[in-house]
Amino acid sequence: MTELTCILCPKGCRLQVDEKNGYAVTGNQCPRGIEYGKTELTRPIRSVSSTVGITGAAHRRCPVKMDGPIPKSLVFAAVQALNGVTLSAPIQTGQVVLENICGTGRNFIATRDM
Repeated sequence: MTELTCILCPKGCRLQVDEKNGYAVTGNQCPRGIEYGKTELTRPIRSVSSTVGITGAAHRRCPVKMDGPIPKSLVFAAVQALNGVTLSAPIQTGQVVLENICGTGRNFIATRDM
């Protein structure tokens, strides 16, 4: 039995996930907790927010985020891939900054007009 805190909503339900019984989840107050508990133990995923350098803008860094989650095991490599990225203004919110992160089909996108 593994205990987790669900992070999908502000309630922070204390989940118990029984790996020996098909990853049965208890302690959830909504259906999202069931999916979170199972996923966290079978194929954990994460989404990353960061910043990249930008020239020609009022600020030196542009905030970016992934357009969806990737496997947790690839998070470090995804952040490393941003190291060499420098943008040139103008940049629009939602503009793709880095495509196909680690071959996952996910992208880093800008989260601010600059």
